[in-house]
Amino acid sequence: MPRRERVMRMSVELPLWRALAGYRVLTMLYAICLGATRYHLYVRPWVAVCYFAVLFVWTLATLPRVRNAASCTRRFLAADLTIALTGVLVTPLADSHQRIAGGPTLPSIWTAGAVLAFAIKGGWRWAAVASTPVALANLLERGHPARDTVHSLILVWVASLAIGYVVEVARASERTLARALEIEAATRERERLARDIHDGVLQVLAMVQRRGAVLGGEAAELGRLAGEQEVALRALVSGGLVPVSRVSDDAAAGAVVRAVEEPDDEGAVDLRALLVSFAGARVSLAEPGAPVELPGPAARELAAAVGAALDNVRSHAGEAARAWILVEDEPDGIVVTVRDDGPGIPEGRLAQAEGEGRLGVAQSIRGRLRDLGGSAELVSVPGQGTEVELKVPKNAKAGRR
Repeated sequence: MPRRERVMRMSVELPLWRALAGYRVLTMLYAICLGATRYHLYVRPWVAVCYFAVLFVWTLATLPRVRNAASCTRRFLAADLTIALTGVLVTPLADSHQRIAGGPTLPSIWTAGAVLAFAIKGGWRWAAVASTPVALANLLERGHPARDTVHSLILVWVASLAIGYVVEVARASERTLARALEIEAATRERERLARDIHDGVLQVLAMVQRRGAVLGGEAAELGRLAGEQEVALRALVSGGLVPVSRVSDDAAAGAVVRAVEEPDDEGAVDLRALLVSFAGARVSLAEPGAPVELPGPAARELAAAVGAALDNVRSHAGEAARAWILVEDEPDGIVVTVRDDGPGIPEGRLAQAEGEGRLGVAQSIRGRLRDLGGSAELVSVPGQGTEVELKVPKNAKAGRR
């Protein structure tokens, strides 16, 4: 029986909403109990009883509203803040003026829950907006800015801003985590597809290439094409190194136009993305699993030097010659080696070609590497092929002398 994976969505805000719901219930009960102990001291106790009844019903009825950010709408937040402000402003109607200066308001610390709901919903900016009318209402109820009142207002203001800021940071972290999980899932799926392709399509293409070479004739041409498709498909599933393409605005009118993203001249470029286009039926590319980054101009100059080396292979070793490109990311620089299985270069042939004005190796390869502050070493043994080793420092810049 196949195993089914269960996806569980976690939210860093959920504990905050649960804590807010508990806070609202506990502070509502506290305000009612505090009012009950002061009942005989109220000038108009019926005002306090009516407000406490409204507070009790409102708090319990709106518990589903504080389950998450989606259910905690702006309309609810405005109504909740209105209940808190009303309780503060009607306190002078229930209590005597002498007792107001040192006593609590009718909603007491329940008011902070309304402000905290703003903070969890919209962050520190919403908390600052909600704290302002609460502060004004308390100052208006007291009639003057008493020290205890100011301290309480500052405490609520600072706490709500801090919680709002924490919520914003938590949301950003949650988005980053979700993106990382998506990338991980996509990578696993790509690896699974790569395994399936390797076990099926690539093996069939390789078999067609081998059988075509044995049969000859038109079958040989079919085998060659199959070999090219095998290399292209292998490069595609091995890392997705081809730069991302985009669809132009003309696609809206019915035309499908794809353009390759040009690398930023000032930013780092993955050298592997530039060399993967050289891979083919007779050119193998071996590169590290991690990006091989160089400044944009230097990476393109190095890739051009590799292209020049491959041109020399085709020109002097023949179309049937095979070539290998090896990319090495060393601590002090990047090393790219191009090797072929051709007949090699006879001794003195390069000097002769340079004397005759043919400067392919001298300028297209060595000249480019010299300008990058690197070096190009060529080793050729007659009958055993040629090897070109290109070295550039990681801080190489085009045009460097």
